[in-house]
Amino acid sequence: MDVPTSQNLTAEAVAAPPEPERLFNRNFLLLWAGQTVSQLGNQAYSLAVAFWLMEKTGSASLMGMLMTVSTLPGVLLAPFGGTFADRHSRIRIIILCDLVGGFAILGLTAVTFLAPDRVRLLVVLLFVVAVLMGVIRSLFIPAIAAVTPDLVSKEKLAPANSFNQFSTQGSVFLGQAAGGLAYHLLGAPVMFLLDGISFLVSAASALFIRVEERDRKRAESRTAREAFQKFLSDTGEGFRYVWARRGMRDFVLSVSVVNCLLMPVTVLLPFYVRLYLHKDAAWFGFLMAAISVGAVAGFLLAGALRLRGHARARGILTALIVMPLVFGSFGFLVVPAVALLGAFICGAAAGFINVQFATMTQLSTPPELRGRVLGLINTMAGGLIPIGMALGGFAGDLTNKNVQLVCAVCGTLSILTILSTTARRHSREYLANG
Repeated sequence: MDVPTSQNLTAEAVAAPPEPERLFNRNFLLLWAGQTVSQLGNQAYSLAVAFWLMEKTGSASLMGMLMTVSTLPGVLLAPFGGTFADRHSRIRIIILCDLVGGFAILGLTAVTFLAPDRVRLLVVLLFVVAVLMGVIRSLFIPAIAAVTPDLVSKEKLAPANSFNQFSTQGSVFLGQAAGGLAYHLLGAPVMFLLDGISFLVSAASALFIRVEERDRKRAESRTAREAFQKFLSDTGEGFRYVWARRGMRDFVLSVSVVNCLLMPVTVLLPFYVRLYLHKDAAWFGFLMAAISVGAVAGFLLAGALRLRGHARARGILTALIVMPLVFGSFGFLVVPAVALLGAFICGAAAGFINVQFATMTQLSTPPELRGRVLGLINTMAGGLIPIGMALGGFAGDLTNKNVQLVCAVCGTLSILTILSTTARRHSREYLANG
């Protein structure tokens, strides 16, 4: 299927209907369906990579570094991706990102099939693909977040975010739950292949979305240097918008620290499953699926409650305390059923926070700044995640995979960070008033 030209996209955009009243309209459902399929493939791919790398190398440091390089480009480039989304067709960005990602994964798949014993070569290719996918996400995520308010009415935005996250986590649940079993039955190469195909399916779905394009700031009749300077200036405008709002700025920076501190726990989860629960890849999939099911519950709760004002602030802050409290105790949960319950609670808290915060930010940000602001917030919130991933891998090797020690330290520091945030009046006011 051919990718439409910019002229065709423009013509279709002009003919697009005004803001839809229904949540489940054609455009929103097309975006949702494509992302659901893509997320399903991504989760199966991530699980296959984690266990293939553990079995072939046994290195927590290598796993942490791979997670770091996959995250770092998206963190560093997200503000520029947001500016790009504000200047160009967000739907076309989504299509092109899906196509590039799909062909990159399919290329890796081909090498995995043809040279399965070339472990060093495959590890290098995993890192190359991880960096490329990180760059793609820096463009893709701001485009998705910025276009969603254009597909539904303001009154339907919170349910739309909830439903989007619900379907995404539903895909995560299926991908992780089935991924552990599929890894043993099919092997890593087949799971890589399925992920590559899922990207192409997502691109095909987005081709049929027809959305009204708002005016974009473009660089007409400028030299390359002038266009680049204008691009940086537009990016700086989003930075100034966020930085001038003290409550937003301090809250997002606090979340960044917490995200960093929780990453070592995430990196060590495969080792936790193997060494503490004495289970295999299938149970790692079940554990990740429990997080996803919990996240779905959190999304549904956030969409159903529709909290406002100080009630919303209390809800977000409560969830922020619960998540690291349970994460910090993971190493001590040696009964599989209890570990599943803990994973569910963590997912529910994270899901609730994500929907509430995303909706609040989308509604309070001017449409012409939405991509830049959301991209910058992604960078600020995730800015320390690559460091946390790298440190998690090294901490795992240095402590001889002492998951209990790593979890306890990270959980305690996370709670202290959150409590310091709740003590600031402007942070509480921001969560209450947006």
